[in-house]
Amino acid sequence: MKKPLHVRLLETFFPLRFFLARLTRFAPLRKIINRLYFEHDHMVYVPRDTVIAVNRDVAPPESLVVPSRLVEHFVEEASHRWIMNFCICRDANQCRDYPQELGCLFLGEASRHIDPRLGRPASREEALEHLRKCREAGLVHLIGRNKLDAAWLKVEPEDRLMTICNCCPCCCLWLMLPHLDEEISAKVAKMPGVEVTVGPECTGCGTCVKVCFVGAITLEDGRAVIGADCRGCGRCAEVCPQGAIEVSISQEALDRARDRIAARVDVS
Repeated sequence: MKKPLHVRLLETFFPLRFFLARLTRFAPLRKIINRLYFEHDHMVYVPRDTVIAVNRDVAPPESLVVPSRLVEHFVEEASHRWIMNFCICRDANQCRDYPQELGCLFLGEASRHIDPRLGRPASREEALEHLRKCREAGLVHLIGRNKLDAAWLKVEPEDRLMTICNCCPCCCLWLMLPHLDEEISAKVAKMPGVEVTVGPECTGCGTCVKVCFVGAITLEDGRAVIGADCRGCGRCAEVCPQGAIEVSISQEALDRARDRIAARVDVS
């Protein structure tokens, strides 16, 4: 089925996102762009379960903190669920490394109004299976309220549309974060309570520097240093050949993230 014209235009101009992001550094434009596309937003990266540090000799399986439970919570709570037929970012970039067909999952009442040419309604089980496939493909969840999605999908009310992006490191829209003004880029944040640390095994090979999409990792005195811009996605821990980077999270952190997101968008 042919995509709507405005979606095809968005994909055509997708490579310009870095230039457009830099426009937010000019105060008059920042105010307009923020009001139109980012007002009241709050999105957090959810580290992949496989990178979370766990003392498996001590912690029983039922007590393990599993980040994916955050997205599963909202899938289970949602009144409506919508699976996109494609990822607009990977489709626009013609991505060859990650599946183009694994798109966003949208939750809440507003998802009922998404153009049927873009995807389909889903049951709870179908939505959870979609997320499982995304994780198996190496994609990272980004969850929360994103006014930009409500705008391009042409749906409302905005506070009843939750986005669960499934992001790759090569095509994601949010590669533009370092180019956005800080007032806007701060709306896409690290999950509260996520800690990313570098251990003594680090050899300063720089593999983590290359994979960090926000430029939050630098090499200092032959060791990786995690900066304040880190969004806690955990990709650095995944690729570190020495296993020197550790990502940790507590149940309290997951609860805080859930409450913050729920305060911005209602999916029930």
